[in-house]
Formats: sequence, structure tokens, C-alpha cells
Amino acid sequence: MSDPQPARPSTSQIIAAATPTEQVLQVERHDFVDLVPTNRPRSQSLRGFDPCYTDIVDYIVRCTHRIWDERDIGLIYSHYTSNSDVYYNLKSVHSREDIVRDTIERLAAFPDRRGMATQVIWNGNDVDGFYSSHLVTGAGRHTQDGAYGRPTGRAFNTRTIADCMVLENRIYREWIATDGMGVVRQLGLDPHPIAEATAREMFARGQAVLDIGENRRMIGQYPPEAEADVSIANTDSEAVLLGWLHEMFNRRMLGEVDRRYAANVLYHGSNMRNLYGRAGVLNRTLQLIATMPDCVYIPQHICSVPSEEGGEKIAVRWIMEGRHLGHGLLGAPTGHRIFLLGITHYHIINGRVVEQWDVYDEMAMLTQIKLGALGALG
Repeated sequence: MSDPQPARPSTSQIIAAATPTEQVLQVERHDFVDLVPTNRPRSQSLRGFDPCYTDIVDYIVRCTHRIWDERDIGLIYSHYTSNSDVYYNLKSVHSREDIVRDTIERLAAFPDRRGMATQVIWNGNDVDGFYSSHLVTGAGRHTQDGAYGRPTGRAFNTRTIADCMVLENRIYREWIATDGMGVVRQLGLDPHPIAEATAREMFARGQAVLDIGENRRMIGQYPPEAEADVSIANTDSEAVLLGWLHEMFNRRMLGEVDRRYAANVLYHGSNMRNLYGRAGVLNRTLQLIATMPDCVYIPQHICSVPSEEGGEKIAVRWIMEGRHLGHGLLGAPTGHRIFLLGITHYHIINGRVVEQWDVYDEMAMLTQIKLGALGALG
């Protein structure tokens, strides 16, 4: 899956969008009713947006609730463009009607699911467009037939991050990172037959995992690039973060965990794992890289906001690409190509990460391994 890079607002534009005259809501310490006010005057310039929205955070939280929790699915027609692109790890959709159908199918399978806004990190303005990164913590029960088969009746929790590009009330491009493996395991299901079935459907449609050679983390016998590409950064702190992510993932300098994370860091990872301390972060990072020992880590977008809890929150959308050459997360290596879409939110205070939310889908990785096996059979 490839996508064109969005035009990045200039630093001066982003600063202008967050001046004291524009008091934009923050999610973390506020109740839902505070985030969707009925008597709050518009606090940010929102050219072309519906009158009920007071700022970009209100827009993201309120319209998500209206569509998914209040079941006003038809609002998609006024909140997405007709040619909206939505990218998942294993598929993409390119029309508003496909988004409507996908939403109906998901709600039909989990009719009591609720999604709680956890945080919204954003940048931009109403002239160039907004970019938002919305972390949602979901809860529900598996009570209906669907992609996971007969209902188990079991409850589940999950985390999703949706990155949206928005202009004049309409989302025109979106990336969605989910934790499908976490849901499957909480429902007590075996992920292998589910991944196999999905892979067979993809294979029947002519899809395949393409082994396209080197991923360009290293060129021939040269070592990885010494310096990170920080051209997508909007602020100095974003550039610093991109620098040490390059050190960790591409140069394999895992000592950055000790240098960049607080000793008491709280880490929220795939399969709804919550880990405390640097050892937990180091373990999860090693496990992911060990699954694809030749992987390259490529940040695609970054944005940040000051945090009412101190410091700032930074959102990074990224991809990793490599081959399944190690045991890591998914068992014995198969050599098949894996492409992974992920989004991470960092809370950084005094230069150290105090909390991190990683959302990527091990189920999508397993499905690609199954798909690679089908392709090898011809």
C-alpha cells in the first residue's frame, strides 16, 4: 500500500492555529460532555464546518460519536468526500459508499461496541486543511455473526488510532491502525484459521505478497544512513523524536530506550498489553524487530500538541517493511514479506517518554504470512 504524502502546512501556519486566541479542546482530562459542548462559542476558525463544531477536536470526537455510537451512519455522506481514501493494513477503500457499507458491517457484528476518545493530536488550519490523530479505546461484546464466525458472547477491549485529513467538514483521506489480534485472542479464537481464511479470500481476488527485493534500509554493503530524514517535522521536538526513532529502529541502537524513556514509563501495546518501565518497552521493540530482522522503519507523518498534563503529545504514523526471518511475535520464520502500518502516540515531558500508545496489528502480519505461503504454492 502506498499513498501520496500530504502537503505539510508550514511551521508558521501551525503555530498560528494554536495561538491563545484559539483555545482548542484537549481530551485526556475531560468528560465526553465537555468535549461536545452545547453552549460553547466557536473557539477556532473552521471555514466550511457545520455550526455545531467549535474546534477540530470537537469535530473529531463529536462526529465519531454521532456515526459510531449514536448510529447516525448517514452522516458519513456529509463528513467524507465521495472519493475518500481510507487505508488499513490489509486493504484500502476509495469511495464514501464503501465506507458506509464497512461501518454497517462492523456495527452489525458488534452492536453494543462503544468507542471512548482517549486523545486527539492534530495540526493545520482551515485554509490548508487539518490533520488529526485520534486514539480510541473501544469496548464491546461479540454477539453476532461476522468476520470472526459464530458469536462467542465474550467481551473485549481494543485500541484504534485513526489519522484523518480534513477540509471544510469533510474527511478526504484516512489511515486506520487497529489491533485485530488483540480482539481475536480476547474472544478465545485461534488466529491461524481466521488469518488463513482472510488470506484465501485475498488470494482469490488476485492479491499477493510481493517480494520486491531490498527495502533500502541499507544500500548494498553500506551501513544504514547516519542521520534521520526529519523533513516532515514541524517543530524541533518532532525532529528530535524522528532522530532517535531512526537510531532505534534503523540503526538498531536499542540503548535509546534507556536514554529516551523515563524509568517509570507506561507502555500500551498490541494485544491490549500494558507494561511498566523501560524493560517492557525494550522487550516489545526487540520482539517486533526480531520478527522482521531486516525491517526498515519509515515515518510518514508527525504532529504534536502541548499537553495539559505537562510536556507535549506527539503522534507518528509509520510503516515497517521486511521479511519474516525471525521467531519474534509469530513463530517459526517463513521468509515471507510483511508490510506493517502503525501509529504511535508519545507523551514526552522534559525530553523523556512517560507514556506511549502503540497500535499495529499482528493479525495483519500473520495474514500476510499465510498469503505468502499461498503464493509460494502457485
